[in-house]
Amino acid sequence: METKIAVFKGEKIRRAIHNNEWVFSVVDVIAVLTESKNPRTYWKVLKHRLSKEGSNQTVTNCNRLKMKAADGKMRFTDVANTEIMFRIVQSIPSPKAEPFKRWLARIGYERVQEIEDPELATKRTRAIYKAKGYSDGWIEKRMRGIAIREELTDEWERRNIEEKREYAILTAEISKAAFGMTPSEYKKFKNLKRENLRDHMTDLELIFSMLGEASTTVITRSKDSQGFNENLQSAREGGNISGNARKELEKKSGKKVSSKTNYLDKPQNKKLIKE
Repeated sequence: METKIAVFKGEKIRRAIHNNEWVFSVVDVIAVLTESKNPRTYWKVLKHRLSKEGSNQTVTNCNRLKMKAADGKMRFTDVANTEIMFRIVQSIPSPKAEPFKRWLARIGYERVQEIEDPELATKRTRAIYKAKGYSDGWIEKRMRGIAIREELTDEWERRNIEEKREYAILTAEISKAAFGMTPSEYKKFKNLKRENLRDHMTDLELIFSMLGEASTTVITRSKDSQGFNENLQSAREGGNISGNARKELEKKSGKKVSSKTNYLDKPQNKKLIKE
């Protein structure tokens, strides 16, 4: 689950998409509203009080999910969706409570809008990449790659691929055939840790990623692959199409497609990568 940052009156609050809705870090919200030096202790006491007052459902509906902590590590923390967070905020005496509830309603509504109109989510994603310094050409390839990826995963879902582990294996098979590396191996190659691999790919790397996944979709449909084993074979064949094209280009150009360079690795090294 990718941790995002929302900002309320200059204060950062971690959030993420879980079960197709925004969830927020409870301790982050408490820190903002109470300015407590120990928001975890505050939340522990508040949970106990809510339980005693008969609001135990509010507490139990807070999930424990991993979010990126201040030290950069993924740690478990209590999170709540917009509805549950409203109930928690109502239990916290703070002059910031009302403006925070208005902010929370707006942030939550953004996700509702995106579900109803996916184009809004696309526009926001483009704006985020633009703000980070990516070129228009790179953004176009990245967005197209996202669409191709979604088309492939939708196809897998229709063909009885259900477990996340199976999706990961199929994706790794395409990458291995296309680049000679699984995604985890590719991240090590680029010296990445928890960063999104494709956000650090060059134009050519994105293109060959798209070719492998688009080819897999076409082959899957043409062979009417069903179940994990048949889709695994289709993934290998789709990846091989990209891999063969990559090798041919490398032979003609004398240059490797896979690059250790991170697209925007460090602020001082921000530059466009041209292949």
